[in-house]
Amino acid sequence: MTITSPLGAYLPGRSVLHHMRPGAKLLGLFVFATVAIALRTVPSTIVALAIAITLSLIAGLRGRDLWRVTRRFAIVAVLLFSFQAWQHGWERGFSVVGTLFALILAASALTASTAVEDTVDTVTWALGPLRRFGVRPERVALAFSLVIRAIPSILGVASETKQAARARGLDRSPRALLIPLVLRTVSHAQLTGEALAARGVGEE
Repeated sequence: MTITSPLGAYLPGRSVLHHMRPGAKLLGLFVFATVAIALRTVPSTIVALAIAITLSLIAGLRGRDLWRVTRRFAIVAVLLFSFQAWQHGWERGFSVVGTLFALILAASALTASTAVEDTVDTVTWALGPLRRFGVRPERVALAFSLVIRAIPSILGVASETKQAARARGLDRSPRALLIPLVLRTVSHAQLTGEALAARGVGEE
């Protein structure tokens, strides 16, 4: 099954986000995430969602793209909101789920307006001074790239898991949704690791 998602997919354009340097956008995403997570109240979550949606629209994402992200995030959102609301109340559930969704949208805006290669080059350059401490910027950048590219696949696995559970009449069972999702995600990570090892990535 081919997975399509704005996450990790560059959309050529002439918006202000497309003209910004990748480093500035990465720094902005870091600041946005830090503030959103630090505050994490109902009002701040609403503001964060409004900012993230605006950035997504500026980057060129439209209704169908935003709906695709929302639909694939729904299974995680429902489980996470239910747990947080049960433990701490609906306000906490809304703040946690809303903040996470805002970060996903903001990351989507970044990847939609920035080619993955440019992002990886920027990460490699930024980590260059850390070589003297044993850090390998190329490996860190590769890991960053793999994470970006893996997100659509994981969202696709979540959607397929939900459909399979629904076909068995178990779409309301957390166990029928969560366990297969975790197992298939771990399997995907193992296959990725084996593919990298087969190409000699990670060898001294």
